[in-house]
Amino acid sequence: MGRPKVLLLGEIEHAHASWGALSELADLVQPEASIREEFLDECRSGKLDGVLVTFRTFNSVDITGLFDEELIKNLPASLKFICHNGAGYDQIDVHACTERGIRVSNTPTAVDDATADANVFLILGALRGFNTSMFALREGKWRGHPPPPLGHDPQGKTLGILGMGGIGRNLKRKVEAFDMKVIYYNRTKLSDELSGGAEYVSFDELLERSDVLSLNLPLNKHTRHIISKKEFEKMKRGVVIVNTARGAVIDEAALAKALDSGKVWSCGLDVFEDEPKIHPGLVANPHVMLLPHMGTWTVETQTKMEEWNIGNVRAVLERGELNNVVPEQAGS
Repeated sequence: MGRPKVLLLGEIEHAHASWGALSELADLVQPEASIREEFLDECRSGKLDGVLVTFRTFNSVDITGLFDEELIKNLPASLKFICHNGAGYDQIDVHACTERGIRVSNTPTAVDDATADANVFLILGALRGFNTSMFALREGKWRGHPPPPLGHDPQGKTLGILGMGGIGRNLKRKVEAFDMKVIYYNRTKLSDELSGGAEYVSFDELLERSDVLSLNLPLNKHTRHIISKKEFEKMKRGVVIVNTARGAVIDEAALAKALDSGKVWSCGLDVFEDEPKIHPGLVANPHVMLLPHMGTWTVETQTKMEEWNIGNVRAVLERGELNNVVPEQAGS
């Protein structure tokens, strides 16, 4: 049958030595395509036959488009594994992959520290209301004229974590240094050891009790717009919202209205519904701290993610299986 092939979708930015070492086990190939239709044609033409596993980056969506049902049906029959370089994998239709016998991996815990660090930055900045005066200072207006409203200390505030996965648990440990009380809601209650003793509450109680609400859950058909108009109505007036998960877990139009009404005092966002576009109501509001999806934007974390993903490719070539699979395929 010849040597297997590994398809690289995107670029290796840091772990060049580890990637190059895979050439001892397989042929490393890249597509000629630069847009989706060209990639589909390349798949249909047979040029990518023999590819067993693909290493795909988040930005490779510019070449392939989403890994949706259409694309997955046209992938080479030989392709059995997709190694996604990222914790969030909403670009991939996992159900369609499962139907076609394709296993999918991601890089879950590799991103925990960096994303939780960005989360803390946004929590503190949004609570303190730093954003308005940061802009005023650059315009030569010192704190602003008139000065902004006083901010709030984190000490004694209740942080509600929606989604107590690896990032949520990492965040919990970090905010306790600021004497914040942590409550959380998950689909299932965690053991006390895993949750670090954080209080498990219902979804509605999380909304009602949180002074700061942090979104740390994956995007899927169940979580899209999990925070929208009726959820904002259940929150405290003056709540702070922080999102480092995926933009579409919040209804951005509803968030903009909640900010304008004062229901939400401020927010910190690293992700958006239609990146790189941002809802104009969020851009215009001075009480919104915006980051351009930089939760994992560090040399150390990007390297860790690539090494993890290359490790999954190597496991496929050496053992015929991935080191980890996404939760939807766990146990199958």
